[in-house]
Amino acid sequence: MSSNSAQKIANFTVPGIKDASAEEAIKLLGDRMVALIDLSMTLKHVHWNVIGPNFIGVHEMLDPQVDAVRAMTDTIAERIATLGGEPWGTPGAVSSVRRWDDYSLGKATVVEHLGALDKVYSGVNADHRETLQKLAKHDPVSEDILTGDLADLEQFQWFIRAHLESSTGELPTQKATTEKGAARAASNA
Repeated sequence: MSSNSAQKIANFTVPGIKDASAEEAIKLLGDRMVALIDLSMTLKHVHWNVIGPNFIGVHEMLDPQVDAVRAMTDTIAERIATLGGEPWGTPGAVSSVRRWDDYSLGKATVVEHLGALDKVYSGVNADHRETLQKLAKHDPVSEDILTGDLADLEQFQWFIRAHLESSTGELPTQKATTEKGAARAASNA
């Protein structure tokens, strides 16, 4: 496997797309596929390791997010295949191309995990927006898929932030640069 999470292997792509644009879309989608696989596993990890007051509400809030993110991953993988690519979603492929550190909290309180998840969603969502700008030049269908995904991901982040935001609109995680820093800031708020 190449260093990408997806590569073009077919001698064709969908009609109307140049090979170079299909190859770039496959590369960009492969990166987003890895991010979503990682996000779904992180959300499930938090689901298993969250403790404290409001545990059940957060525990139950995360499963629908996991399911939705897994569905996004499947749609992106199938788009990669449609474009003539080969999606790679094995654990080894995911860990070999991931550009970010593993989620840094184990068992922790609701507010700590939500603070850390705010940082996770900020990274995923910012990268999705950046990728959308690049996809606009290559494949409007792939761009549309990611646009729909981003709307859901931003809503999920809003769900997380609703637990953290003060009545004056302050978000304690805003200035944190790490997950642990965000967890600490949320816990101290």
